[in-house]
Amino acid sequence: PCGAEGWAQDAVPPGAAFVAAPSYRGPGNNDTRSNKALPILLWWSGSLFPHFPGDTERIDCPRGSCLVTRSRRVARHRRTKALIFYGTDFRAYEAPLPRLPHQTWALFHEESPMNNYLLSHPPGIQLFNYTATFRRESDYPLTLQWLPGVGYLRGPAVPLAEKDEWRRKGYGPVLYMQSHCDVPSDRDRYVRELMKYIQVDSYGKCLHNRDLPSERLRDTSTATTEDSEFMAFIARYKFHLALENAICDDYMTEKLWRPMHLGAVPVYRGSPAVRDWMPNNLSIILIDDFESPQELAKYLDFLDKNGEEYMKYLEYKNLGGIKNQFLLESLERREWGVNDMTLPNYLNGFECFICDRENTRVKEEQEHKKSHGKIPAPRPRIAQFKHMGCPMPTPGFGSVEDLSGGDSWKEMWLQDYWQSLDQGEALTAMIHRNESHQGRFWDYMHEIFLKRTRQH
Repeated sequence: PCGAEGWAQDAVPPGAAFVAAPSYRGPGNNDTRSNKALPILLWWSGSLFPHFPGDTERIDCPRGSCLVTRSRRVARHRRTKALIFYGTDFRAYEAPLPRLPHQTWALFHEESPMNNYLLSHPPGIQLFNYTATFRRESDYPLTLQWLPGVGYLRGPAVPLAEKDEWRRKGYGPVLYMQSHCDVPSDRDRYVRELMKYIQVDSYGKCLHNRDLPSERLRDTSTATTEDSEFMAFIARYKFHLALENAICDDYMTEKLWRPMHLGAVPVYRGSPAVRDWMPNNLSIILIDDFESPQELAKYLDFLDKNGEEYMKYLEYKNLGGIKNQFLLESLERREWGVNDMTLPNYLNGFECFICDRENTRVKEEQEHKKSHGKIPAPRPRIAQFKHMGCPMPTPGFGSVEDLSGGDSWKEMWLQDYWQSLDQGEALTAMIHRNESHQGRFWDYMHEIFLKRTRQH
């Protein structure tokens, strides 16, 4: 086991008690270096550190080993080669400065773009060298994070006769279950309009018009897990309004996959590229294919009354019904698993992705030095806009011009989106000028504000 001696001595301040967890050797890794020779990866968002019980762990990855830690005491250490940030927690005004030239920054952000619009602007995302986001273009894509596997899609649907029986008992054809209101996609504004033309049973806090049948189902912790009673209840519905909280390519959550698993046809608004991932050409109904909520309601009403047409949307559940090779290959190819003990989870997977790349970079830098410049130094990787690149929020129904001056959605989300751009520009400027004091961030923000007002 490695104790404090596993680190170079200058990694630990004098008098600090420091014990690393025992090291282990993974399969297929022949890295014989001792812990004190390994590159260090620092999880800047310590709460995400995926190893327990210690603060530090040796990881053995396919191409080599690293030490990973959540101890910020090693932030400025020469062997600390990468800082890993969790997107939701990354704030421009708290970024570690000055940024050290020998360190790469890695971004892990599987959550909604609404959690940090800074990352949707070029100056924000280009702060990072490596990315793991929901976008397929990122370095380590997490696109299908909510889909355990092909078998999940094949789950049986409630028979149509039973769904029709629930309709006769007064249940609506369409379910809405949402308790997170006031989000960038402005979904409630759309649903409110749709409700004028078709019965929508809404059980959550948003647009609530119906109560769940039991106290147990009303408990939010039941709704967030795949509780069998809760799942059986929502499976009775023919259609499930599946509207993501923010719009971005490849951002697809359980709001989409869960109704597909249960055989309640998703009426979807979210990733504009969602069709690329669908099991066949007829498995979801896209809100944006319809000119208005009224047109959509008409179509849902038609399917509600025509069982044969409705059942075409569930053909992907039949044997051989999943026709999309891209979906099948993507599930086959991903290196991490969802609830699968035979594969790493995506946090450990991304960590090894960074470890392997940092070991390669260290080797290339050594070769460059040894060759006295004949072999070029490795070129830094910079994350691309399309690793996140989410569009500006737009109203769920109607246009921005139609909204009143004091509209809370407009004041909250449009402001947040554009202010995030200023923050990205401010932090980029600070890094370029080698600033070492976070406190100057708001001076830079003020400079940008003045510059912008002069331009206008």
